[in-house]
Amino acid sequence: MSAQKCDCKENRRPTAGRSACICSSSGQKTAADSFKVPTLPVSRPLHTNNKANDKKKQWALTDFDLGRPLGKGKFGNVYLAREKESHYVVALKVLFKSQILESDIEHQVRREVEIQCRLRHPNILRMYGYFHDEKRIYLILEFAKHGALYKLLKERGRFDEKTAAIYVRDLTKALIYCHSKKVIHRDIKPENLLIGHNFELKIADFGWSVHSPSSRRMTLCGTLDYLSPEMIEGKPHSYAVDIWSLGVLCYELLVGLPPFDAKDSHQTYRKIRYVIIKYPEFISEKAKDLMGKLLVTNPEQRLPLVEVLKHPWIIENAPEGVKPPVYNAEQKTCS
Repeated sequence: MSAQKCDCKENRRPTAGRSACICSSSGQKTAADSFKVPTLPVSRPLHTNNKANDKKKQWALTDFDLGRPLGKGKFGNVYLAREKESHYVVALKVLFKSQILESDIEHQVRREVEIQCRLRHPNILRMYGYFHDEKRIYLILEFAKHGALYKLLKERGRFDEKTAAIYVRDLTKALIYCHSKKVIHRDIKPENLLIGHNFELKIADFGWSVHSPSSRRMTLCGTLDYLSPEMIEGKPHSYAVDIWSLGVLCYELLVGLPPFDAKDSHQTYRKIRYVIIKYPEFISEKAKDLMGKLLVTNPEQRLPLVEVLKHPWIIENAPEGVKPPVYNAEQKTCS
């Protein structure tokens, strides 16, 4: 769960060159002992065949060998860990209850767990389960070996069209799955997309997501660069906000900066509201055509996700079966 401080005090680390988070949440501080963990059943899904044991035993910190830290955040840390019984490697996200409550993001943590635990897709980071003790809550996550897409993008500067198209294709598939489960992510951006063992893209960080059977929401949230016009104008929004974010991401992957990047938030707001975009000369006409059909002010007129997969730019650059390139991080080359 980038940017300057805001009222919601969400779990985001400052990110250079990224506009501020924007949201409308507020609430009262609560005593640490009132922290409520989600009510999902906690099982042991990591490669065990002992079904009787699965039903009896719940997760505990003693089930894991902790390794090196993978990242640090305002509300806790993420560690490489190995489940002792199966030797299965995971990422263990450790959050401090007191800091979560003081910053009034308990609802976000609960929502993240409740949604992500139920999602099963090759391009969505798996949450295997969770447990808690008196002071901390532990999220057992799939280990994404190559870290955040944002880091890879900054190392590369920008991606070629074939690579960008593969990431856009796979993200589109994951979003189609999320929407079929009535889940709106609402915070798609490179920082929230991880790269797995085979350099496959994984959606992570469902803290701003909502399970929305009604499909209409009013909450203003997310990162400014990726907010859709209807969100910054305070209008009801639905699944189409993720389609807008897909268009913003496509541009950032190809150019290295988001399309509405500006010196201050006022200018960014204006660019988003009036869809003011400058395309560099190296961007192909087919890529511009796709982005132009995603970055549309009227949410109802944005290209449906199923049609994104049929777009000529995707078919030409990322036909079914083509996998992401394998990057050598040290040499910054791919093979």
